[in-house]
Amino acid sequence: MAVTATEPAARPSTAPTSRSGAAAVTAGLVLLVAVLAVVDIAQGTAAVGPAEVLKALTGQADADDASVVIASRLPRMTAGLLVGAALGMAGAALQAVSRNVLASPDTLAVNAGSYLALGLAGVTGVSLPMIASSGIAFAGGLAAAAVVLGLSGLGTGTVRLVLAGTALMLGLNSMTEGLLLLFPEQTDGLYQWNQGSIAQNGFDGVLQMLPVAVVGLAGLLMTARRVDALALGDDAARGLGVPVRATRVTVVVLAALLSAAAVTLAGPIGFVGLCAPALVRPLARRFRGFARSRASMPAAALTGAALVLASDVLLRTFVADDLSVAVPTGVVTSLVGAVFLVVMALRLKDTAKAGAPDRLRIPSRTVFLVTVTVLVAVLVGLVIAAVLVGDSKLLLGDVVNWAQGRAGRTVSFVLDTRVPRVLAALCAGAALALSGTLVQAVTRNPLAEPAVLGVSGGGALGAVLLVTTVPAAGTWGIAGAAFAGSAVTAVLVFGLAARGGFQQNRLVLVGIGVASATTALISLLIVLTDPFNATKALTWLSGSTYGRTMPDVVPVVVALAVGIGVAVARRTELDLVSLDEDTPRLLGLRVARGRLGFLVLSVVLSSAAVACAGTIAFVGLVAPHAARALVGRRHVRVVPVAILLGATLVCTADLIGRTVIAPAQLGAGLMTAVIGTPYFLYLLVRSRR
Repeated sequence: MAVTATEPAARPSTAPTSRSGAAAVTAGLVLLVAVLAVVDIAQGTAAVGPAEVLKALTGQADADDASVVIASRLPRMTAGLLVGAALGMAGAALQAVSRNVLASPDTLAVNAGSYLALGLAGVTGVSLPMIASSGIAFAGGLAAAAVVLGLSGLGTGTVRLVLAGTALMLGLNSMTEGLLLLFPEQTDGLYQWNQGSIAQNGFDGVLQMLPVAVVGLAGLLMTARRVDALALGDDAARGLGVPVRATRVTVVVLAALLSAAAVTLAGPIGFVGLCAPALVRPLARRFRGFARSRASMPAAALTGAALVLASDVLLRTFVADDLSVAVPTGVVTSLVGAVFLVVMALRLKDTAKAGAPDRLRIPSRTVFLVTVTVLVAVLVGLVIAAVLVGDSKLLLGDVVNWAQGRAGRTVSFVLDTRVPRVLAALCAGAALALSGTLVQAVTRNPLAEPAVLGVSGGGALGAVLLVTTVPAAGTWGIAGAAFAGSAVTAVLVFGLAARGGFQQNRLVLVGIGVASATTALISLLIVLTDPFNATKALTWLSGSTYGRTMPDVVPVVVALAVGIGVAVARRTELDLVSLDEDTPRLLGLRVARGRLGFLVLSVVLSSAAVACAGTIAFVGLVAPHAARALVGRRHVRVVPVAILLGATLVCTADLIGRTVIAPAQLGAGLMTAVIGTPYFLYLLVRSRR
């Protein structure tokens, strides 16, 4: 899975040798930031322009204008400057020491680690000062970065770092969302904070975080020479007397400190740390002054500040004043960053050809039959337990009486609500497993999965859009909206990744970018909707089967029946397509048409599962992998085993989520993310070997 993420070499003959060009560009960035700052101050619900700001600063303005400027406008602008500069320089430093153009506080899961740490602190109910919250965020972010860098390998220059960071981010965010649902009062406002907003109420927060940011910025500038030496290679740096490991650890700690300051002040402002250094990097090819970290890091800081302020200005320009106050700035930066990530993924030279996911291994028929028998027995026992166990425990006789229509009112009520939930979990798990099996076979990518590729995110976006705008929408309406959203994202992801033959890393990176965009749009819908629908959407996004009825299960049952029929009937074609590009063509198969048909079926299955049980991640990754490990690669065996494993996994997660902490409940999607994240990271470690 080798990927080169290098930039074209600079041309000495065309790059100016003096520092005047770099100084002029830096001056231009300063001017741009100043203009954006002035425009940002002038925007808002109250008619306050530059003249009123000047009067407020000199003490000549009216009391109302002065209050607006001093309490809101200037703190917001200053927070944008501070957050953008901190994230921009942190991203530049992380990319330099890891020699990876995709490294940033977002892709290293620093923001997700800080989010979880603050969520855990909020659950205690203890009111902490901002500086203490910054320390907690710093510890969480640093721990997450250490895990990702340890798994991906520092200095390897591959996109493995992004994959590890994304998987860890999904797991950590799932844990935090569980805290939000379990402790709504203690974590009130944490979800809105997680979207990233530079809105401030006075200068208190800015003044408390300013010294922390200054320490981080100054520390990175002091390590600039050592960072430049690392760019020459580890051996060359050691030859120059640079302590390689100590330098990297120091830079990562300082970058995490800057990210913690930004997160504490404004919440996670997405992708600024990725975009700002990428915009500065081309300048090094034209101005040699920017080839050194001492110049490129401050330029990245200025660019980050410009990105945050420009996003805030853009938001207030195109969104009504009364709504722009509620929309977080981080939603805009996340959308911009998602597009940026997709563009970078398409430009990276991916040398990892799509290959067969596993070795050709054909276990005996006895192994297959024993595996299926054991899985069926486990699933039957699990279904019985899921029906009997819950906030109210029942007996098998109660179920028999209910089936015959002779049960009491209480038992009937319990089973009328519990049985559809069990069926929804079973069918959604089976559909996601089959969807993942088809995607991995067609793309020959072991990391392909509906949630990771953004297909599930598109379905969630379509369904949430309908749920928040049309609360009375029916089952088939939600299923249709989910399919439409999944179809749009699938066309984007598979269409862009098809250039070059579905190369492994490019496909996953494009999917991650699209998934990030759908997450930002979902956050926007939830923030803007009324509280009742927001809670309903958030619960549904956690992958919960709560409130499901028999009609809700019908669409996924239909999709699953069609999917199983097609997969079994075309099992030989699946085997051939999963091998390579040439073998199916030599045998007369129309690869393009067959691949399109399987992908469409995969989209239908995943969108039906999303409409039935919400967003459930990693099932489409874990189930096919485990099935191939148990019974080999022949799809006549993989398909039934993967379906049984997917149904078992989601049903188990749903049972645990609604019984362990009853009467409180956790969505099945949160539980599968906790299970699937370590498995995804294990696959990365195994492929690294």
